[in-house]
Amino acid sequence: MWFFRAREVVDFARQIERRGQAFYRALAAKAANPQVKELFAALAEEEKAHEDLFGRMLSGLEGYQPPESYPGEYQEYVQALLDAHVFARDLSPEELAGRAAGPGEALDMAIGFEKDSLVLFYELRFLVPEQERAAVDNLIREEQRHIRQLAAQKRALA
Repeated sequence: MWFFRAREVVDFARQIERRGQAFYRALAAKAANPQVKELFAALAEEEKAHEDLFGRMLSGLEGYQPPESYPGEYQEYVQALLDAHVFARDLSPEELAGRAAGPGEALDMAIGFEKDSLVLFYELRFLVPEQERAAVDNLIREEQRHIRQLAAQKRALA
């Protein structure tokens, strides 16, 4: 039976952040509202910083296995999370951003992306060794801040 390694989940998280950068850049390019454009551009830069942090975390994750209550438990759960993430689907980030009919819909899509990432990062926290958890906690707080920023921008547009 094949099991996820912490390293593989962190690598997947890096891919999500990379796709998030492309998604936010595409939304920024499409946005007519200057405040929405600026928010999406800033979020793209923050996704880049997250990707870099995950890259630094990879070196300390060789051979770590999370505890399980039965064989394959964590693999099943993480696979379900990965399959459900908005960027696990076949659409490119640019195609996904192109589907937004307006700024409200673009903000809703961005909130969905951040929520998917937040759930994954919460689970990643339990997957990594104790010494890596503070970095994941910081990412969780940043994703929560992103959701608040996006929600505030959506309220401002209403």
